[in-house]
Amino acid sequence: MERAATIAEEQRGIEEEFALFEEPREKLEYLLELGRTLPPLDAAHRTEANRVRGCQSQVWMVARFDPETRLLHLQADSDALIVRGLIALLLRLYSGRTPEDILAHPPRVFEAIGLGRLLTPGRQNGLYAMVERIRELARIYAGVGQMQGAVRG
Repeated sequence: MERAATIAEEQRGIEEEFALFEEPREKLEYLLELGRTLPPLDAAHRTEANRVRGCQSQVWMVARFDPETRLLHLQADSDALIVRGLIALLLRLYSGRTPEDILAHPPRVFEAIGLGRLLTPGRQNGLYAMVERIRELARIYAGVGQMQGAVRG
């Protein structure tokens, strides 16, 4: 699947995909399928330092920032298949984007596709924790870019 040029376009694409499913069960099955296709995170990155706090399941997330392109590349994994599906959607939205773009586009798509109603409160909290971790990483790297600009100037 080709990636959309912007986060807003990617969110619209996800909304269109999930609109094809009439039943909540079908949406959950699709989410599970996305989880099955998520590449695993290298075992070396499955550390306590990379663990996302606030998730019911084990979730690990790492980021690599490319100062040349200003793109933040994210990788994540979980021990729960449904969470892996949520991760796949989050990475589709945010990995390979600039920190500023990430911060400017909160993930409204989850409510738009009705996942909020399908997830247990624990899973909803975990999704919120993963989003907050991505935004935290984006804030860190947005600051790095600002500091580099100040040093150059």
